Amino acid sequence: MIPDDADAIRQRLQVLEDENAQLKARLAIYEGERWTADREGRFQQIFEQSPASMAVLRGEQLRFEHVNTAYQRALSLGDVLGKPVREVLGGRIERRFIELMEEAYRRGRAVRARNFQMPGDEGSQRDFLYLPQFDSLGRVDGIFVQEIDIAEQRRVESAFAQERERYEFLFNTMDEGFCVIEFFDGPHGPLSDYIHIEANPAYAEHAGIRNVVGQTLREMVGEEADSWVGRYAHVLHSGESIRFEQELIATGRHLEISAFRVGPASRRQVAVLFQDITQRKQVEESLRQLNETLERRVRDANEARRVLVGVVDGADALIFIMGFDYRWIAINGSGMREFERVFGVCPQIGESIKDNLHAQPENLQAVLAPWDRALSGEEFVVVVPFETDDGTRHYEMHFSRLNDTEGRQIGAYQFVYDITERLQEQQRLSIVEDALRQSQKMEAVGQLTGGIAHDFNNLLTSVSGSLELLQMRLSQGRLADVDRYVGAAQRAARRASALTHRLLAFSRRQTLDPKPTNVNRLVVGMEELVRRSVGPHISTEVTLAAELWSSFIDAPQLENALLNLCLNARDAMPAGGRLSIETSNQWIDDHASHGRNVPPGQYVSLCVTDTGTGMTEEVIERAFEPFFTTKPMGEGTGLGLSMVYGFVRQSGGQVFIHSQLGQGTTMCLYLPRYQDGDEAEVEPACEPSSARTDSRETILVVDDEPAIRMLVIEVLEELGYTTLEAGDGASGLKILQSGVRIDLLVTDVGLPGGMNGRQLADLARVERPDLKALFITGYAENSVIGNGHLAPGMRVLTKPFTMEAVASRIHEMIVGDNAV
Repeated sequence: MIPDDADAIRQRLQVLEDENAQLKARLAIYEGERWTADREGRFQQIFEQSPASMAVLRGEQLRFEHVNTAYQRALSLGDVLGKPVREVLGGRIERRFIELMEEAYRRGRAVRARNFQMPGDEGSQRDFLYLPQFDSLGRVDGIFVQEIDIAEQRRVESAFAQERERYEFLFNTMDEGFCVIEFFDGPHGPLSDYIHIEANPAYAEHAGIRNVVGQTLREMVGEEADSWVGRYAHVLHSGESIRFEQELIATGRHLEISAFRVGPASRRQVAVLFQDITQRKQVEESLRQLNETLERRVRDANEARRVLVGVVDGADALIFIMGFDYRWIAINGSGMREFERVFGVCPQIGESIKDNLHAQPENLQAVLAPWDRALSGEEFVVVVPFETDDGTRHYEMHFSRLNDTEGRQIGAYQFVYDITERLQEQQRLSIVEDALRQSQKMEAVGQLTGGIAHDFNNLLTSVSGSLELLQMRLSQGRLADVDRYVGAAQRAARRASALTHRLLAFSRRQTLDPKPTNVNRLVVGMEELVRRSVGPHISTEVTLAAELWSSFIDAPQLENALLNLCLNARDAMPAGGRLSIETSNQWIDDHASHGRNVPPGQYVSLCVTDTGTGMTEEVIERAFEPFFTTKPMGEGTGLGLSMVYGFVRQSGGQVFIHSQLGQGTTMCLYLPRYQDGDEAEVEPACEPSSARTDSRETILVVDDEPAIRMLVIEVLEELGYTTLEAGDGASGLKILQSGVRIDLLVTDVGLPGGMNGRQLADLARVERPDLKALFITGYAENSVIGNGHLAPGMRVLTKPFTMEAVASRIHEMIVGDNAV
């Protein structure tokens, strides 16, 4: 019976367990359904109460299935359930937002609609997220619309931008140098080099290295790289910051450096902050050296004082030190002895000079006068004579302040030197130098007058001989040789005129007619003449500077100077060579002007270079002397270079010689730049003046030389002009102040009677403002007529001149200026 009962019990228990399991399963289903219902309820509650706008749309037409209150309020919607989105929102929102919903449904992926403009609220913009919804088979059957709160995002972005701006401001304005480096694997191994990815402006200031961003360490420092990599790699691996001082070999600067890791080690970045402490190091080094020497100075102080006392006491100078009470503070041995020799009294330290010299009031006053100045703080040097038994002695006295350790004056001291013998020697040397200068002056005058006399005697012989033979042949009635004698006399006169012009050019007294001149154009105009003059055996090169400045210069004189230099260069190349003419713009600063004896400023350079024999230093020193020449007798006057030098110096420029014996010579003319504009236009050539004029213009000729008046008037009357004449300025002014017609005034500048030609013309223009004036001038009157700066309607003609020249110039002024 027991076994049967046991089986029954077991079966019953099994049935109960099965029923219990079924109950648990039913309970679980119930609990799951209840949890689902609760979850859906909670979701529905969240959906409805959410402040963010949300909606659910179903089907291809995207009909509204669920819409929360916030969505309805934001879009001002009523009952929209079951209605397609295009029907509800079409015309209320931008079309693109509806198309984005359809795109999310069609493609089955989330789409974000940015800057959604809320209807009726122009200032309100929001973002919406369109999320596709799927059925159990994974097909899209709707979309979930959810508003995204971008206010916080924008606040965060604004805050980030402000922080970034603040960081950049601090980064760029901080005094310390700052950079961020990033390690990379290089040829020398892993993390064996780094690149600078960021650096502030103070980096260049403190490190002395510019444009460091993008540079690698090994590009910058080479062999020093390993030590820098080792330091910063330790910071990268350990995360520990370091601080140290280092001298940059490349720049010589001392830096105080700290470094720390940026972020995790995987970023491979280290920040470096440093400051230039070079000045501090220098101060520390100076202090160290000073401290090292202080002890030595202290040890040597007593010895130095002992030595100083010995030196002062045995010095040749007479040394006196005095306090404000006129008592001697110190006197060296030489001073005591000399004082006693001059004044007969031996001064003692502590005594008053007033007591020493109370019996010598005149000497006392003479001695006290400079001491009073010194005790008032003045420092000066004075030479004072004193009568002694040996005669008059001269003493050079140096007075200075005596200060205490705090710089306050406590007296004065005096160094006295007996300079009697030195003054006597200087006087003897001065007499010798004066005699030497006079001798050199007379030698120079003798050389100059000898050269002039030689040349002028030859020329006067030619003139007087030709005139004598001319007179003889005319008395004989033999006219065949008349032209030959006249021609010889005229040629000699022209040579004499050229000689005087050269001498005046050398002495810088010639009359110049400067005008704004394009030197390039002048050189081009002279090029063919230069080539013909130097001959075919010499190649000529011309190099002209672009945009060459103009120069205020007498162009014909510059042409003569250029031709002179080219002919000298030709003579230096008898076997042929190369001649170069070059122009350029030159700046001469204050430093260069001292060595070149020319004012600083802007100059036009005209250089002539040859490949000839060159000059020695001795020849260069004498090259500009008149009548000095290295050419054989009879082949040169020695006035060419002196004329060039005088003309350029009178024009405000300078001439430089660069030469090497056997290699050639360069002669450079530095002409002052013309600052007021371009060169003057070339005046149109007038018709030849030899033709008679049909008009009867009246010309007044004023000259104190009757022969010149006669010749000029005869030429003018031959040309058909009416002439008036006067022998001085006063007579000429009376004619000019009368009512007679005068079309042109021709006047010598140097007139007798206290009125020169320029003054005459200026007074005449008071009543005749349009009166034209032609000045006839020699060298001495150049400054009187304005050194080339003449008023309109005024011209100049330099003596000596030919009658053809004066006729041409007058015809040019009257006929040319009146031409329409």
